[in-house]
Amino acid sequence: AYFMCQVPYLICPIEYSAELERMTMSCEPSALFRPQEYGLPDTVTTWRRILGIKETVTFYPFFIHCFFMSLFASIIGPFGGFFASGFKRAFKIKDFGDLIPGHGGIMDRFDCQFLMATFVNVYIHSFINIPTPGKL
Repeated sequence: AYFMCQVPYLICPIEYSAELERMTMSCEPSALFRPQEYGLPDTVTTWRRILGIKETVTFYPFFIHCFFMSLFASIIGPFGGFFASGFKRAFKIKDFGDLIPGHGGIMDRFDCQFLMATFVNVYIHSFINIPTPGKL
């Protein structure tokens, strides 16, 4: 993620420039992709002194979002499969389809991804998107 934050192609939108008559990719990265300094809590003061660590830590806010999404994906994501299995049992269905023989169909392969996609959508609209006057 650190290297991806350095690449303008991944953090800047591509826009058409009428004066240059071509697509351009020059922008000021949003606050998510600029390093910010955070203070360490007072509870780690002793360890900070022993290890000789600074009082502040500098990293990209994007990392915080990556951490919470990966935490959700690894802990809660597999429950999408359990939910789908319970859904099938309630309707006495063995598989969601027969496109992939022996594997329960396409839906059985992607049940965890549906839960994760829902979480990512809610997370982005709750914590990352900044409301603009046009969208209000």
